[in-house]
Amino acid sequence: MTQHHTTRFLTGLIALCLIASPLPLAASKAADSVDLSPSTWQADYDAFMAQQLVDRERAGVATGKNGAVTVAYNALAARAGLEALKQGGNAIDALLTTALAQVVLTAGAPISYFGTMSLVYYDAESETVHTMDAAWNTLLEETEPMSIPGGLNMSTPEGLRGRDPSGRTALVGGFMKGVGAAHERFGKLPFAQLFAPSIHIAEDGFPISEKMAGYWDMRAEDLARLPETSATLLKPGAKPYVAGDVLRQPALAKTLRAVAEQGADYMYTGPWAKQLVDAVRADGGKMTLEDLERYDVLWREPIIGKLGNGWEIATNPPPNTGGVAMIEAQQLAIASGMFEDGHWTKSGTALRKALDITQLYVIDFLPNAARTQMFPGVDFSATSRITLENAKTLWQHAASGKRLVQFEEAPKHSDDVVVIDKDGNIAAITQSINCVLWGKTAIVVDGVTIGDPASFQQMQIARAGPGNRLDSPTETGILFKDGEPVLGFASMGSGLHYRAFQGLANVIHFGMTVDEAIDSPDFFSPTQTAVMGRVKATFPEAGYSKEVLDEMGYSYVEIDPKEARFGGEGIWVAISRDPETGELRAASHNRNNSAAVAF
Repeated sequence: MTQHHTTRFLTGLIALCLIASPLPLAASKAADSVDLSPSTWQADYDAFMAQQLVDRERAGVATGKNGAVTVAYNALAARAGLEALKQGGNAIDALLTTALAQVVLTAGAPISYFGTMSLVYYDAESETVHTMDAAWNTLLEETEPMSIPGGLNMSTPEGLRGRDPSGRTALVGGFMKGVGAAHERFGKLPFAQLFAPSIHIAEDGFPISEKMAGYWDMRAEDLARLPETSATLLKPGAKPYVAGDVLRQPALAKTLRAVAEQGADYMYTGPWAKQLVDAVRADGGKMTLEDLERYDVLWREPIIGKLGNGWEIATNPPPNTGGVAMIEAQQLAIASGMFEDGHWTKSGTALRKALDITQLYVIDFLPNAARTQMFPGVDFSATSRITLENAKTLWQHAASGKRLVQFEEAPKHSDDVVVIDKDGNIAAITQSINCVLWGKTAIVVDGVTIGDPASFQQMQIARAGPGNRLDSPTETGILFKDGEPVLGFASMGSGLHYRAFQGLANVIHFGMTVDEAIDSPDFFSPTQTAVMGRVKATFPEAGYSKEVLDEMGYSYVEIDPKEARFGGEGIWVAISRDPETGELRAASHNRNNSAAVAF
C-alpha cells in the first residue's frame, strides 16, 4: 500500500458552505453492449424516483458481494451508479455516473457541473491509493481578492442568502475536468454512457419535493435577476417551483450531450467556455479563457495517518486541508484519553473532549506565524500534524484552555458518493458548489449553474494567489486495518469535520457497523453566540440525555432534525468490505432522500 449545501461561518474564522477525451473502445467495454439509459431499468427508475420525495429517519443499508453504492442525497443517483456496476463497470464508472446524476437531481443548487470534486481511489490490482484534487482555481486577473463583493451571515435567513451579487464571486471549478480525468485513468465503460441517466433526467424531468421547494422559497428573487437563470430555473412569469411541480432542464441536457460526445474540454476550451467567460465578465467578473484552458486536476500520493492497532487512513494531501485535520482529530482523541471516558453519547466528559477536539480544526484558517506563536512547540507541517506525538503537544495547549474558539459555559451543503465493486476497488468523492444553494450571484450558462464561492473566501483566495489552487476542506478517504482496505467513506456539509470524526471513531474505537455509526446520535458544528469568539454546542433534538448534556458543561442548543441541514449538520456515508469474505455493507445518510444499494 502507498501512501477525502452548504457551508457556514464558524466564529468569523471559517466558512465551509458548506476532461479528457473518453478511453478508446479497445480499453473500454464495447459501446454497443452497454446502455445505462433508464429505459433499460425502468421499473427501478420509477421506484427510486419516488424515493426522491421521501426523507429517511434511519440510515439506508444494503449488502452484497458484487458491488455497492451509497450517497448522502438522491436515491435515484445511487441506483444509476449501481446500473453501471451491473453492466460491467468498475467503481470509478459507478461513482462518476452517480455524481453526474446527483447534480441534475438537485438542479445544480448544492452541487454543480462547474463545482469541485475530491477523489480518493483504491486500486485493488496494484494495492495502491490515488487521490485527485479537482477543487477551485483562483483567477489570474483577480489581484485584489479582499475587495471581492459578497459575504454570508449564517445567523439569520436573510444573511444566509448573502449579499452583493457579482461575477467576481466565480472561481474555476474542476468537477467536469475531474470526471474526465478519473475516467481516462481508471474507467472501463464508454465515457458517453456515464451521462445517459443524467441526460434522461434532465429531459424527462423530476418532481420537486417539499424540502427542495424550500430552495426556491429562499432564492426566487436571486434566480430572477438574470434572464438565462430565470428561464432555466423559474417558471413562466419568474414564478418559483413548488412541491409537486416537475422540473425539466432541456438546456442542461444539450450541454451534457455535448460533453458526453466531445469530452470535458467542451467546458474548458470549447464553445461553452466562451459563453461562461462572457457571462461572468458581463456581471463584473475577471474570468478569462486562459483561466479555463490552464485548469487541470492534481493527482497526488495520499497522506497516511497511522492510528495504532493496525488502523490507517489514506486521504487527500495538501492543498486539501481537510485530510490533515481529519487525521489530526483522531490523534487528538487518542492523546486526550477521550476513548477511555466511554462513548460521547453516554459520557459528558467524553462529549466535552470531542467538542474541544473537533473545534481545533479552525487552526487551518490562521496564518502559520500566528498559530506557531499561539501554540509553541506544535509543528504545523502536514507530515507532523498527522502524528500522535504532535497531537499530544497540541492537546496540552487545548486542555490548558488555549483555544481559538471558546465554548460558552452553561450556567452552573455538497454531496458524497462511495462505491466498492466486485474486485475490491474503492472510490469515494465529495463534490460541492461551495456556496448556499446556487449562490447570490446565480449565473447559469446553458443549464449549468455557476456558484459564488469567492463571496466568502476572500482571505483564502488572497493566501492562494492569482491562478492557483484553493485549499479544500473535504474529508474523504479509505480506512485500512492491518494493511487491508476495510472502508470507503466521504463527508460533507457545514459540519463535515465533526461528522467524519464521529463516524470514524465509531467504527475504529467502538466497533460499530457503518449504519450503526451513522445512526448513533451525532453533534453538529457549533452555533455562534452574541459574544464574538464564543459558541454553543449544537445537537439534534432528542439525541442525548439531559444528564449527559449537563455533565458536558457547555451551553448548548438542540435543533429539529428537519432543520439540520442549515443547522450545522455534517453527513458521513460509507461502505465497509470484509477482506476475508468480500461482503459489502453500505450505509447512507439518515435524514434525507439518500439510499444505499448493492447486489
